[in-house]
Amino acid sequence: MKILRNYFLKEFIGPLFLALGVLTFVMLVGNLIKITQLVINKGVDIFSVSKLFLFMIPFLLTYTLPIAALTAVLISLGRLSSDNEIVAIRASGINIFSLILPLLIVGLILSLVLVVFNDRVIPYAHFASRKTLTEVGLKNPAAALEPGIFINSFQKYILFIYRIDDNKLTNVRIYEPQEGKATRTIVAKHGEFIPIPEKKAIKLKLIDGTSDEPDPGNPTNYYKLNFKNYFMTLNLNAMKDPADMEKKPKDMTIQELQTEIKKLKARGIDPAPLITEIHEKISLAFSCFVFMLLGSSLAIITRRREKSINLGITFLIVGIYYLLFIAFEALSLQGHLEPHIAMWMPNFIFGAIGTFLTYRICAY
Repeated sequence: MKILRNYFLKEFIGPLFLALGVLTFVMLVGNLIKITQLVINKGVDIFSVSKLFLFMIPFLLTYTLPIAALTAVLISLGRLSSDNEIVAIRASGINIFSLILPLLIVGLILSLVLVVFNDRVIPYAHFASRKTLTEVGLKNPAAALEPGIFINSFQKYILFIYRIDDNKLTNVRIYEPQEGKATRTIVAKHGEFIPIPEKKAIKLKLIDGTSDEPDPGNPTNYYKLNFKNYFMTLNLNAMKDPADMEKKPKDMTIQELQTEIKKLKARGIDPAPLITEIHEKISLAFSCFVFMLLGSSLAIITRRREKSINLGITFLIVGIYYLLFIAFEALSLQGHLEPHIAMWMPNFIFGAIGTFLTYRICAY
C-alpha cells in the first residue's frame, strides 16, 4: 500500500511543478511586455521595473497554483486510469480512496500554505507595488499616465492625451473646470513633460495650439488664443507621497481588515466589502483543495491520458469556477448575499460535485 501511495504522489509531483512553471511563465510574459515598455518607451529605471516584476509574482501564484494542481491531478491520474492501472488496483481489492487520500492531503496542505500566502505576502506585494508606481509617477509622470483616458492626477486640471512616447505628447487636451463658469480648455498638437520631483510638480510645454483665456472686460467669458509655445505648471499633490499612502483593502492582512471592520461598525457603516475581502482571501486559497478533489475523480472517470484533453477539462473547470466566483462576489458587494455565504459558494458547489464523484468511483 505504501509503495502505491508513493507511486501516486510521484506521478503527481512532476506534472505539478511543470504546470506551475509553465502557467506562471505564460502569465508573466503577458505582463512583462507591458513592463518592458516602461523602460523602452517611457524611460523608467530598470530598478523600479524589476521591483514591479517581482511584486507581480506572488499575486499570480494565487491563481496558478490551484490551476497547476488541477492540471497535475488530471494528467497523472488520467494516465494511470487510461493504462488500466486503476482497474488492476481495484481488482486487487484495494480501495481507491486510500490512494487518492494522500493527494487530497497534499491539496489541503497547499491550500493552508496559500491562506498564509494570501494573508501575508500578497497584501505586502500589492501595497509595495502601488508605492513603486507612485514613486515612478513622481519621477517620471509620463510613465504613470495612459494615453486615451481622462487623467485626474493633477490639481485643477483634467488631461486627455492621445499618444505618449517617453515624455513627448501628441494631441493634448487640458480641461480646467471652474465653478459657475465655463470649463477652460487648452488644446495642443504636441507637448512635453519636464518633471520637477523636488517640488512635486511638472512643467508642461505645449506646442502649436489654442487656449481659452478670460476676457479682461468680462472674466466670465473666454476668447481663443493661438500659441506656438505655452508653458504651464501642473501640481502633483493629487499623487500622494509613497510614505504617506494609505492601505486599500487588498493591501491589508486579515487582522488589519478585522480592525477596520470594528472601526466601521462603531461608526454605523456597513463593512460588507471588507468582510468580503477576508473571505475572498481564504476561499481562493481553498480552491486548490477543491480542484484536486474534483479533478481526481474526473481523471479516473474520463480515463484520458492525452494532455490536450486534460488541459481542455482544466480550462473548462477553471473558467466556470472563476465566473461563479465573480458573480457571487458581486452579489456579496451588492448586499444580496452574506459575504461568508457568497464567497464560499463556488467552493461548496465544486466540492459537492467532487465529493459525489469520489464516492461513486470509490463505491464502484
